[in-house]
Amino acid sequence: MELGILSEAFSGGSVDFLLKHKVNQCILSFFIACFLSIVAIPVIINLSNLLNLNAKPGFRSSHENATPTLGGIAIYASTIIAFFLWPHADETNPANIVGLSIVGLTILFFLGLKDDILALDPTKKLVIQICASLTLVVLGNFKIEYLYGIFGWYFIPDFVSIPLTTFVFIALINAVNLIDGIDGLAGGIAFIAAIILGTWFMMGTHYVFACLAYSMSGALLGFLRFNFSKTSKIFMGDTGSLVVGFLLSMFSVEFLRINVAARHEPDAFSNAPIILLLILIVPIFDTLRVFIVRLAKGKSPFLADRNHMHHILLDNGLTHFQASFLLWMGTVVNVILFFIYHGDISNTTSILIYTGLFGFYMIAAYILKRRGLIVLSKKVPNTVRSSS
Repeated sequence: MELGILSEAFSGGSVDFLLKHKVNQCILSFFIACFLSIVAIPVIINLSNLLNLNAKPGFRSSHENATPTLGGIAIYASTIIAFFLWPHADETNPANIVGLSIVGLTILFFLGLKDDILALDPTKKLVIQICASLTLVVLGNFKIEYLYGIFGWYFIPDFVSIPLTTFVFIALINAVNLIDGIDGLAGGIAFIAAIILGTWFMMGTHYVFACLAYSMSGALLGFLRFNFSKTSKIFMGDTGSLVVGFLLSMFSVEFLRINVAARHEPDAFSNAPIILLLILIVPIFDTLRVFIVRLAKGKSPFLADRNHMHHILLDNGLTHFQASFLLWMGTVVNVILFFIYHGDISNTTSILIYTGLFGFYMIAAYILKRRGLIVLSKKVPNTVRSSS
């Protein structure tokens, strides 16, 4: 009997030690990725300057000097290295999901790298993004199969779930790409999202995704140190935005999948989709708004312009940091308010409230846009006419 008690105590202690070890690995991955990113970026900046691989200022640009755009190389490499420092084969998640995610991630890395050096046709980029996403969605059976009762929808068949999941990947990848217009915005929003989701994964003992999320957030923190720099500035470019967007999409889908599997447990989030919509409120709202505005003007929704919220905030006199910080806080405040006041509101009602919130966002953006044009017209003649 005493031996049984000792054995049980030892076994329990071993489990506690193992869990602490996994948590330490996640935290170490964060700091290692941050360190690697900080070390790698100056080398990338020097190579970019030597090879003249810099972005020249244009009509949409928010910078005045030619700037390296290959920061995504450091984000990708730092994330992968920090993640694979530890073995992850003992997790309950299918091993092929991680492997296939790296395949899709690498495809997008090279797509972004080529686009940063040689501009690619948007249609070709979209096709490759779809192929990279389908690699994980179809081959890894990594799908959104449950809609949490939104408008009466619960489990959905493959002919709906596969296109829906692929759409989520493509939409988030391009949404992150679209908000990458000023210093710190895309990197900061992705950092906040990765920290929130990574912490949730870690608390739920889903250490594979926790470690990957913490690795990416560490790499982004190292990147932000240079993205805000005045003397050694670098952009993440399409290389970074595609990689970051793909990983955020994967974390989002896994967040939904885990909460579906544990939907009968008290700790599961029955409103997981709403939480994700709030965590990613900035890229979602900004992308929807610019598409609506462009279509309303009879233009292609993919036509580049200065209609993004971050451009509007700059036109109203905010600095890059102030505009990014305001949008970061918009994300954090909305998530906090949701957890304080959501109560027992159904997911369908939450979606309707979210839609109403988007309506307020559209009105605020319109007012700020008009004000920004007035501010600019006082600085530069004919700005109102040329900007609208």
